[in-house]
Amino acid sequence: MSARPSGASAEILEAADLRFGQVGIASVRVRSSDPAALRAAIEVRVREAPALFERAPVVVDLSFLTPQPGEDAARALLDAVRGAGMLPVGLAYGDEATDELARRLGLPLIAKFRAQYERAERTASNDEPMPHATAAAQPVAAASADPVTALQHHQQVRTGQQVYAQGCDLVVVGTVANGAEVLADGNIHVYGALRGRAFAGALGDKAARIFCGEFRAEIVSIAGHYRVFEELPKEYAGKAVQIRLEQERLQIARL
Repeated sequence: MSARPSGASAEILEAADLRFGQVGIASVRVRSSDPAALRAAIEVRVREAPALFERAPVVVDLSFLTPQPGEDAARALLDAVRGAGMLPVGLAYGDEATDELARRLGLPLIAKFRAQYERAERTASNDEPMPHATAAAQPVAAASADPVTALQHHQQVRTGQQVYAQGCDLVVVGTVANGAEVLADGNIHVYGALRGRAFAGALGDKAARIFCGEFRAEIVSIAGHYRVFEELPKEYAGKAVQIRLEQERLQIARL
């Protein structure tokens, strides 16, 4: 049973509901303090896939800039993101300075990006392209005390649905429909048709791969490196394929 907040009447509480749900969101890792360069880089992505990126909510990650930009410089970078067609909704988790900057900008810190930030701090990795979008979502399964090697999804992933395998591989015994998303920190295996979007190596694992029984994807991504398909390559359309990251480029091969 939920307790009523102190002093709140039933009439007040009926005016709004507060719920926590599953949210997919992308991040823009800013690697240049030049707003014009940032805007140009993002505009390329938006033109590649307007249905995916235009007016997409994004979290802005400033942790790769040294020193961290001040308030005015950060506002200019946020304006560049907006001008390119995306909508900043917060800053990626950082240190106390990031927290203070977010407060001055009137934006939240998005906690779900904390693990990515700390991973970057530990590895000091700077070899990914600027900027890139990495999808993230809440896991659909509760954590277990036993080690999990794969999350198994034994049905179709429907349009608008999102399935995320946190800390493991994802196995989909069915079809991933158009407009659906599957994400995994590890590999993704789809035994049916992959028609929607697949994001493997969501926390930066470049060794992750995507396997599917029938390739008809809208977009695929490994460790943030993505490829959008306006038209599928004829030699792979409808075929069983695997997708891997090699020398910072996605490679597709028949199974």
